[in-house]
Amino acid sequence: MHLELIGLGKIFVDAAQGTKIPAISSIDLQIEQGEFVSIVGPSGCGKSTLLRIVSGLEKSFEGKVLLDGQEVLRPSNDIGLVFQQYALFPWRTMCENIEFGLEIMGMVKEERRTIAEKYINLFGMQGFEDRYPCQLSGGMQQRVAIARTLIMNPKLVLMDEPFGSLDSQTRNDMQEFLMDLRQKRNDTILFVTHNVDESVFLSDRIVVLSKRPARILRIFELTAPHPRDRTSKIANDIRREVIGILRQERNSHSPIRN
Repeated sequence: MHLELIGLGKIFVDAAQGTKIPAISSIDLQIEQGEFVSIVGPSGCGKSTLLRIVSGLEKSFEGKVLLDGQEVLRPSNDIGLVFQQYALFPWRTMCENIEFGLEIMGMVKEERRTIAEKYINLFGMQGFEDRYPCQLSGGMQQRVAIARTLIMNPKLVLMDEPFGSLDSQTRNDMQEFLMDLRQKRNDTILFVTHNVDESVFLSDRIVVLSKRPARILRIFELTAPHPRDRTSKIANDIRREVIGILRQERNSHSPIRN
């Protein structure tokens, strides 16, 4: 898997005001198979817009998104998307939610149920197969949402602040769960977060964006092996540097330039 973002730009038009709002500008980035790349930046800088472009949901933009050399022009099963809001169907059980994509593809019930049960076991959710979303904790619901995406075996997984609505302890647990899962599956993940600690704990690289219109200010390489010590000197040094760049950008009237 090879993802290439070439000169991505996006301008929103406010029809009521007759004004143009630049969201992102000149984003160039390459991601290889098995990488975990986090995107951080000031609130409202265009991180989610960038994910929408990569996913094929955003139709009007500058530049190109290439996945294995093929231009991404629309959503496909090659790219999975996990949102902050779990977006589970309340009338479907855990198992039925997980197997939904396979059902849409026309897979017979017995086969898709067998595959869904494998994911339920892999995710440590045995015994909850017939529970409805309202009967599950926030962390469990997010596991279901992730399983529903990964069961389709996408080449690329996009995650938009997936743990943002969870309490601190559950969020830490989900981060560790995601790392363990990634080591087993070698998924390629592009991950949007406002939480710098989270990005340092999870990522191979951290992409720091500027204020709107978002540009890449700096890319950090993280070489410490997993599982990582959240309080190690290396983690604290990178965290301090990322936070410093974001603080400087928030307080600046002109872009930071490297």
